[in-house]
Amino acid sequence: MSITTKTSQVSDLSSEATSQKPLGSTLSGRKPVDKRSLEYVLRSGLAGGLAGCAAKTAVAPLDRVKILFQASSPEFAKYSGSWSGLAMAMRDIKRFEGTRGLYKGHSATLLRIFPYAAIKFLSYEQIRALVIPSKDKETPFRRLISGSLAGVTSVFFTYPLEVVRVRLAFETKRTARSSFRTICWQIYHEQASSRPVAAASSSSTSASMATAQTVSSGIKAVTPRTGLANFYRGFTATVVGMIPYAGMSFLTHDTIGDILRTPSLAPHTTIPKSEISPSSKRQPGERRVQLTASAELFSGAVSGIVSQTSAYPIEVIRRRMQVGGAMGDGKRLNMAETAQKIYLERGFRGFWVGLTIGYLKVAPMYAISFFVYERAKWYLGI
Repeated sequence: MSITTKTSQVSDLSSEATSQKPLGSTLSGRKPVDKRSLEYVLRSGLAGGLAGCAAKTAVAPLDRVKILFQASSPEFAKYSGSWSGLAMAMRDIKRFEGTRGLYKGHSATLLRIFPYAAIKFLSYEQIRALVIPSKDKETPFRRLISGSLAGVTSVFFTYPLEVVRVRLAFETKRTARSSFRTICWQIYHEQASSRPVAAASSSSTSASMATAQTVSSGIKAVTPRTGLANFYRGFTATVVGMIPYAGMSFLTHDTIGDILRTPSLAPHTTIPKSEISPSSKRQPGERRVQLTASAELFSGAVSGIVSQTSAYPIEVIRRRMQVGGAMGDGKRLNMAETAQKIYLERGFRGFWVGLTIGYLKVAPMYAISFFVYERAKWYLGI
């Protein structure tokens, strides 16, 4: 009898000691998810790529119209600034180019978005693991930095495809459609004209003329006139805009996700026993519980609206820089010059052209993107 009692006491002490150890280090050899493993990187990249393609396909027609508005296409500028204009622009595109016209440039979009989204999401997971090594280190600022760096990383590797996609979408010719190859050839061979030097007055000396010619020659010498540099038009504006855009999207999504997982809301917003994915035999507690479809879609939609608002003026500047070679003179303007030109043309409102379409686009796009990503990770067992 006494032996049984002592055995029971030892067992209770052992159980108590085990329960005090960190979760993931005990219980049948349970181990936390290793985000540095090749398996995790590949699966998170696949999940991100699928999420990006699904989201972009859903909003492709709106994206086409928004690009035409942002870049001030002469044929569609009259429609910008109203919801009725959006409907009329889509009507004209469908009338003259057919339904395929609403998806013009979408093949280039998919070619770009799969690696872009894959790199963005897997970079976020990896950078987040470095910046936020433990729960006590998790702050809004660290989340913002993780998202911003992930966005910049993805843009660096996929920007030329973005330029091609924008140029395909910007084209409004009603006769022959340019192919992906044709657009690439045009961009590569576009001449970058230098800025004209102001004409000298009658009292100017030959020395000042020589100085002006020297400056003009210097500009031509340091500015690539053709080649791969053309595929990076607007890249600086993109990187500057990506810092708040990607950073705010991940910060908002994760913050809302935390709120929806609080004990008071969890019974209504989470899927019971979803700590384990259908394809994984890992123990509970190794990953966050999954949000319901409506909760996940809501979280993604709000993150898209917040990120779009925070970075929209820079996005408008970037679009104008990207289509510079298709606007006639082919002059390369920097961010400040492009911003000045937009302001002179349309005033402060010019930096918000197409924002209503932007909201209509980013809400479902981010909702679908984060939903597909989280569900794909769940089914892939990561």
